[in-house]
Amino acid sequence: MFLMTRSAKKKQQQAMEMRNQMQPGTGVRTIGGMYATVKEVGDDTVLLEVAPGVHAVYAKNAIGAVLEDDEYNRIVHGDTGTETEGDATSDDLPAVPDDASSLVEPADDTAKPDLTKKADADDAAPKDGKADGEADAK
Repeated sequence: MFLMTRSAKKKQQQAMEMRNQMQPGTGVRTIGGMYATVKEVGDDTVLLEVAPGVHAVYAKNAIGAVLEDDEYNRIVHGDTGTETEGDATSDDLPAVPDDASSLVEPADDTAKPDLTKKADADDAAPKDGKADGEADAK
């Protein structure tokens, strides 16, 4: 019992130290899995920039991890950190289709069904003399 409470206290203390390392400009991940940049640090709250120009106030306890700059840039911006600027070209990246049509095989029959309305009045009139909604009441 004593060892369990001691390890729990140790984890809480490590989490508190991690949250105290936050400074403006630091990349963080919330406990909900959102990545953001710290803008301001208060006593119990943190102001995060979740997108350019979009700010949100979070409790310090909601911060799950304080990330190193290279790790944050790799996750959020896709930077690998090994390339120099201008090395990556669009030819190096895989082609991603805009829609799913290129992912399926074309159908063998190319005939499309006729979905247009027929202009014939014969088709519109009921054949047994009953209007829509009428039933045989006997």
